[in-house]
Amino acid sequence: MKRSQVQRKLGRVDRALDKAIANAEIPGAVVVASRRWGDEVLEHVSVRGSAALRPERVPMARETIFDLASLTKVMATTAALMHLVHEGAVSLDDPASKHLPHFGERGKDGVTVRHLLTHSSGLKPWRAFHELMLEKERKTGVRLLGTPAARDFVLDRIHRSSLVHEPGEAAVYGDLDFIVLGALVEAVVRQPLDTYCADRIFRPLGLAHTFFVRAGEGEAVPPDAVRQRFAATEACPWRGRVVWGEVHDPNASAMGGVAGHAGLFSTADDVHRFATALLDCWHGRSDVFAADTVRAFFTRQSLPKDSDWAIGWDTPTPGASSSGRHFSEDSVGHLGFSGTSVWIDLRKQAIVVMLTNRIHPIARRSQFKLRPLVHDLVMEAFEAA
Repeated sequence: MKRSQVQRKLGRVDRALDKAIANAEIPGAVVVASRRWGDEVLEHVSVRGSAALRPERVPMARETIFDLASLTKVMATTAALMHLVHEGAVSLDDPASKHLPHFGERGKDGVTVRHLLTHSSGLKPWRAFHELMLEKERKTGVRLLGTPAARDFVLDRIHRSSLVHEPGEAAVYGDLDFIVLGALVEAVVRQPLDTYCADRIFRPLGLAHTFFVRAGEGEAVPPDAVRQRFAATEACPWRGRVVWGEVHDPNASAMGGVAGHAGLFSTADDVHRFATALLDCWHGRSDVFAADTVRAFFTRQSLPKDSDWAIGWDTPTPGASSSGRHFSEDSVGHLGFSGTSVWIDLRKQAIVVMLTNRIHPIARRSQFKLRPLVHDLVMEAFEAA
């Protein structure tokens, strides 16, 4: 292995991140990547920039805790369902209404767990439930946001909604599918989602810095000594503060901080450890998840035929993937709006975890071209070995 050549090439990752920081694309980033050859593993870590710029500057650290945003979908909700499917408590082809009876209203009785996991259910992708609750608070003067009643409000609105297309007819990525799945997990295990995930996923995998932050636990804004461990996110207009140490996603925040689509926090090392466990299960080196279940969840479902979604996980779209140009078609991954991502190449046995706080201090919707660039640079370096 030509380690000196590999390390020179990996230096391009730091330079790309530094350029993005200088251009104000991101405040900072942590990248943890690895590739395995036989019994040998090559690893790379980049730590650049700042965890926070406002209200004070805090340097990024390898141990910085990030708001994972939609990585919650795979690290919590999908992982929970992997256990429940393996144990026979849930079938992928169960109607969701089998476990959440009220969900079957208005023609949704044909929506299955598989449809929800592949974003082909026909539910609207997103609704600003937090705005509806803010308006209700203004009218009634009664606090709703962050309470158990808020969670019930969101689920009731989804249960009473109609589909925008027939199940399996189209794949439209969104949050409502996973809000429902989070509630479904809770209904089956009769525990809160965060408790179940901590007991069955995070602790068994040694993910010591992976957790949900519940609203109402202590002060609304964490004390300085605590929040300086976190990467800050948006200067939020409706909350009137920089969101730092609390969930950014408005609907997850409104629901109390714990939801199936968003709310999870973690470090790059913990996300990498989670991805490594799945890769090891796929290759028969670990049994923390059942190998046949991992392989089933990592298989493209073709719902509809042209969809790239596996079960809960995305796969590379040829020529247009955030994973870049070098991840094989036997890869799975997921993104988070806050600037987070994880990609696993099952064939090449490579993992790239890239955590940024790109929405700090201003949330901008963009293609975030830094993601595929970093993935390309990492994979090109690994392939030089």
